[in-house]
Amino acid sequence: MTDFHALVAEDEPILAAALVQTLQRLWPELHIGAVVSNGADAVEKALTLQPDILFLDIKMPGKTGLEAAQELAEDWHDTAPFPLVVFVTAYDEYALQAFEQAAADYVLKPVSDERLAKTVERLKARLARHQDRGGELERIVSQLRALAPAASPAGERLTMIRAAVGNQIRLIPVADVIYFEATDKYVNVVTADSESLIRTSLKELLPQLDANQFWQIHRGTIVNVSWIDAAVRDESGKLSVKLRNRKEKLAVSRVFAHLFKQM
Repeated sequence: MTDFHALVAEDEPILAAALVQTLQRLWPELHIGAVVSNGADAVEKALTLQPDILFLDIKMPGKTGLEAAQELAEDWHDTAPFPLVVFVTAYDEYALQAFEQAAADYVLKPVSDERLAKTVERLKARLARHQDRGGELERIVSQLRALAPAASPAGERLTMIRAAVGNQIRLIPVADVIYFEATDKYVNVVTADSESLIRTSLKELLPQLDANQFWQIHRGTIVNVSWIDAAVRDESGKLSVKLRNRKEKLAVSRVFAHLFKQM
């Protein structure tokens, strides 16, 4: 019998312990390789351990389960099968339909034995049918794409960026921005002649932008479409965009690669 390994990411210790204990009772052969309490550790451990199954809590500090899944989809090693993903949620009903379509399964907190037993059977069946799990990465990418926040197609849009430069506030027309790039706690606003930091997040910024003008192409990058010269793939198959009259290339993640399919 093939041994399978799982990773659990849950920020509430009591719920994490209960989930692990119930899994061990319902599926004794399953090895729990790690239990982590936040999304960043989930990403780090998953990339290192390459488990067969991920149990990801939706709401975790710092990085949510959805954000962790997106980062893993972007950074996963091409030589390893992507794990089956089970999302654990207390509410987030808006997402459950999407989970049913693409994720291996979802469970609601508090997790019941009956519900988790059904999840275990579904996971066993999926693992038995798809030992290579070749399509798992495509499924989770499709789901994350459906759940990704979109720029605003209409209504009020941001027209001016206010960025602090020393003891001054610089006003930057949004139309002049080439791309926005997430840093540690800021967003770097790049124009043709300057870079400025603003204290916000891409998640907060994206809904204020014109969806026809600004595309999110990576979890950390939003680009002004008018500055894109071409999308190119390197020898390893990774996609990036070349910018007009600029030396840098911007990475395009798997989640947003569909934006550059031939029309």
